[in-house]
Parts: sequence; C-alpha cells; structure tokens
Amino acid sequence: MKPIERLVKDSVRNLEPCVHGAEILGSAEAFGLKPEAIIDFSSSVNPLGPSRKALEAAKKVFSQIAAYPDSNSNRLRQVIAKRFNLSKNNIVVGNGSTELMYLFAEVFIKQGDKVVMPAPTFGEYEGAVCKNGEISTFVKLDKDFNVDASGFKQEMRDAKMIFLCNPNNPTSKLVRKETLTDILEQALAQDTLVFLDEDFLEFVDDEQELSMVGKIDKYPNLFILKSFTKIFGLTGLRVGYGIANENIINVLLRAKIPWNVNCIGQAAAAAALEDEEHLRLTLNLIKEEKVWLANELAKIKGFKFCFPDANFFFIDIHESGFTAAELKKYMLEQRLLIRDCSSFRGLDQYYIRIAVKTHEENQRLIETLRRKVRAV
Repeated sequence: MKPIERLVKDSVRNLEPCVHGAEILGSAEAFGLKPEAIIDFSSSVNPLGPSRKALEAAKKVFSQIAAYPDSNSNRLRQVIAKRFNLSKNNIVVGNGSTELMYLFAEVFIKQGDKVVMPAPTFGEYEGAVCKNGEISTFVKLDKDFNVDASGFKQEMRDAKMIFLCNPNNPTSKLVRKETLTDILEQALAQDTLVFLDEDFLEFVDDEQELSMVGKIDKYPNLFILKSFTKIFGLTGLRVGYGIANENIINVLLRAKIPWNVNCIGQAAAAAALEDEEHLRLTLNLIKEEKVWLANELAKIKGFKFCFPDANFFFIDIHESGFTAAELKKYMLEQRLLIRDCSSFRGLDQYYIRIAVKTHEENQRLIETLRRKVRAV
C-alpha cells in the first residue's frame, strides 16, 4: 500500500497544529505535577468558573445522555436570540467557537480566493483557511499593535473574506470603532465577507455600544462570533455561536455536522446566558483586578504593556533579561502557567500573555514574578 501521507489531500498535509494556552495536562506531565496543582494564567477564561445555575442545568439533563441532542440547538438559539432581540434564524451554534471558524471557511472559501487577516491574531483563523487549500494574506499591526486601517483596506481590495478579532488575541486591544466601520463599509461595497470574532468583547465595559450585532441587517456580509468559553466559563463543554443575517445562517446550518453540540452543553449554555448575577460578579472582579494587576506589573523591570481592553495582559519583556520561554519555564516550576506568545505570527520570543484571575491568584503571580524579575 502507498504511504498514508501520499493519500492525504494537500491542504491537510500542509496543516500545522495551532499552539494554544491552557496546556495544563502536558505541562503537568512534563514537570511531574498534578494538573490541579497548576494555576493557569495562559487561558483567558472566567476566573470564577461557570455559574451555579449552569452547573445545575447540566446535571438535570444527565438523564438525556442516552438520546440524541437537538441537532440544531433550537432552545439555545431562542435564548440567545432573546438576549440580542433577534430571531433564532439569525443564530447558529457550534461545538465551540473554533468549529464555526472552520465551518465558515469551509462553506465560503473557493480555490483561488484571497483571505486577509491581521498579524498577530488568533492562529486558528489561518488554520481554517489552510485546511481549505488557501494561503492567508497577513497585514502587520502598527507599532502600537493597532489595526493599520489604510494598510488593511488596501490589502483587502480583492479579498473574498477577512478575519478580525475584537478585542484582538493576543494583544488585548480593541479595533478602533472608526477603523472597523471603514473596513465594514469597504467590505460591503466590494462583496467581501467579514468574520468578526467578538469572543472577548463581553469583558469590555461598553460592550453593547461596541458590538456589531445590531448591524447585521446593514451588513449582510457580516458574521459575528461569540462564545460560552470565555466569560461564561463553560470551556470544557465547547459551545460557541454565530450571529448573522438569515441567508448566511441558513447556509451554515445546512453545512454543519449534525448533533454538533451535546445536550449538556446546550442546557448549561442556556442557563449561563440567563444568569445575570454571575455575569455582574465576574465583570466587577475583572475590572478591579485589571487595575490592581496593571499597577503591580508596571513595577516589574523590563515589562511594557498597554492597559488591556480584554481580560488578559499582553506584555513586551524585551528588556526583562528573559525570553518568554525562559520565563514560562520558571513560572511553571512554581506551578504557574503563563502564555509564551512566540507562536503567534508576527511576534518574536519576547512577548507573554497573562490572564486576569482572582485576587489571591494574582497576588501569587506577582510575588513569583518579582522573585525572578527585579522590580523597578
């Protein structure tokens, strides 16, 4: 028989695994630790975990495990639609937001299509494009890690699709509203599809004003990604959703795999979305701890950063005397996991990402960093 590699289609053979944070199991095994002994600052999710109501809803549907789940997640779509004053026909639910990235690319990218995205940004966008046989075009962020409006609009003139993350991962910076509007207007005028990832926008104070959910009728080429992974803390259940006009959603519903979201995930997500108190506690914690962490991180020699828009800090450590890999190794030896950002396209080995967690955990982080990197 021929070698299996020769039977694999080119687009899959060329795929490179995307590096992510939250590598708790691998890190624990490498250092001989129990996973629960490591505090994970590499994964930017709710430090309070999921809401109690979401966990109770999950338990209640254990008896349904023997049956197929609702293939189109209809009740969850109705709950999401109610939250945004939309129709469930404007909603598609996925097995995590990542499934929807790959589904969107699979549905709309044809041979020869140009796809544009900034660099650095979330690596799975590039993976979704590559899996469908095309190579992404990257537009470098400016020196302050903002989207270069003129450069981006110039590059997207003949693009079939663009990807944007707002706030961006790993930079924790919002795309300026005027920049985003300019890009959307040009994309509409030239029939370019816009995949806008708002997974982290719920951590931003003026989320409702900044979100483009209310613009899906004005921009029928716009698809907005949301997630239950980040602020809702349902990370392991893998539930994400997309919002767009009915024409886009109808195509995605036809193309997605059946039964893509399990019954426990659907129930927990619906309950989480309705738990306003847990959301309020989370936002208050993140707001307070971002200020505290910013003050403490600024005292560490060689750490440079802008105040984050999302729930994580993106830090330039060029002047610290350490590479990201060296600092990550030391922190892991102290049972703390941070994100080495060198795997992000467009970044070198001197950037780290740190999530905002509880005050006690944040204190431990700062104390450990100070033992390694001198304070100012």
